[in-house]
Amino acid sequence: MEKMEHIVLDEQRGDRIDKVISGLDDEWSRTQVQQWIKDGAVLVNGKSVKTNYKCSINDHIEISIPDPEELDVIPEEMDLDIYYEDKDVLVVNKPRGMVVHPAPGHLTGTLVNGLMAHCKDLSGINGVLRPGIVHRIDKDTSGLLMVAKNDMAHESLVNQLVEKTVTRKYKAIVHGIIPHDYGTIDAPLGRDVKDRQSMAVVDNGKHAVTHFQVVERFKDFTFVECQLETGRTHQIRVHMKYIGYPLAGDPKYGPKKTLNINGQALHAGVLGFIHPRTQEYLEFEAPLPEDMEYLLTLLRNNH
Repeated sequence: MEKMEHIVLDEQRGDRIDKVISGLDDEWSRTQVQQWIKDGAVLVNGKSVKTNYKCSINDHIEISIPDPEELDVIPEEMDLDIYYEDKDVLVVNKPRGMVVHPAPGHLTGTLVNGLMAHCKDLSGINGVLRPGIVHRIDKDTSGLLMVAKNDMAHESLVNQLVEKTVTRKYKAIVHGIIPHDYGTIDAPLGRDVKDRQSMAVVDNGKHAVTHFQVVERFKDFTFVECQLETGRTHQIRVHMKYIGYPLAGDPKYGPKKTLNINGQALHAGVLGFIHPRTQEYLEFEAPLPEDMEYLLTLLRNNH
């Protein structure tokens, strides 16, 4: 059993204990944390509390994280948009709104559920909840993902990500008119100290680099292509906000008044990597989803 401690910050004063704890780790759902509290695995200043406990500044929270249960992830038949598949790797185009892998309390409807119904052989390196998953894209981002079907492929693809040799190009619609045609954002990313569920540019963050070029300009928006050099959580979304051009539709990092789209206007359109077995370079391109094409049509017509 792993233990974790947290001292409540000034900006967390008055927040419910379950909200504060679930904000400490992306993998922890609020439902899961509430169960820990009910089971007595959470102490505040040495005492058990209820799930609706309101935190005070400098409260000392101790969490005894239960060992992960062996969960049964149920294969679900889905109409997956498969771009490539052989005995080692699979490339799939994930729709906007789909979660990549299950989490405790949310075990169905994910890409992994669909993959498990589609093929029985997936790499086991990332455990029962993330079989075959080498990298991921956010729930409300669409686009291409590579999936490992065995451990050899998994290790090769992860190494390519670490060595920054994987090609990952995204198309995005951002607020504002970017005046220059090309740019590189080199700014470290880490958890936002004011909101632990968000990422931000922070001095002690992890190295993060995004290259971008303008594809088309509109009255109040710009259509851009972003290429990842690193792959941090929410990297494009945070980097574009950092330079003053947040993504349209982004509920976490964008303005409230924005374009009508369910989530950020971001699509992982190009994915390229060296095949783990043949050593051949493969590259795939998925067209923009209909909702982003529709937005571009509206912008071209000045709406």
